[in-house]
Amino acid sequence: MTEAPLRGTRLSRGARRAQLLLAARDVFAEQGYHSAAMDDIAERAGVSKPVLYQHFPGKLELYRALLTTYADELVARVREAITHSTDNQERVHGAVSAYFDFVAGEGGAYRLVFESDLRGEPEAAAVVSTALNRCIDMVADAVTTDAGLDGGRARLLAVGLVGLSQVAAQYWLDSRQEVPRDDAVALMASLAWRGLAGFPLVHELGETPPTG
Repeated sequence: MTEAPLRGTRLSRGARRAQLLLAARDVFAEQGYHSAAMDDIAERAGVSKPVLYQHFPGKLELYRALLTTYADELVARVREAITHSTDNQERVHGAVSAYFDFVAGEGGAYRLVFESDLRGEPEAAAVVSTALNRCIDMVADAVTTDAGLDGGRARLLAVGLVGLSQVAAQYWLDSRQEVPRDDAVALMASLAWRGLAGFPLVHELGETPPTG
């Protein structure tokens, strides 16, 4: 974890906000939303509470900002995996890898997205739901289109791939990474691709996607 600057150090507004979010990430990941206090976050960041409140009017607003930051990071990782190649097998591997990289990220940020004790709060739940749907939409559009499936079937397959990636990545991390990271990604990507590859490239054959 990056050390907080000494109390009183002058930073730009953007740099100070980033510093406060980093401190908040560590405190929320360690303690959960309900147990964490703004005092704890200010102390971790090396600032006074008034400085913290200048940027975030309350704990809930700070948590939402943090949740949005890391939800967007996950979406960006999946987007990069999908867009860096036109080969669907590579895309599947990249999407699975994106989830493993996210859960292995510094500070346990993934717990804020996947395991938050504030998921019942509507605005927090909406942030997570929106990020999940964006990932599903990207996978559905990029990976399953070649199968010639209608939107509902393509999306269901995408939900399966995203769910497989998320659950497997969390299990891998919680099991103390008994399987090397690259091996784990290759294993899960192979499982996912064997299923997706079973669908013919019907759009190239001029066939009509199934509708019933």
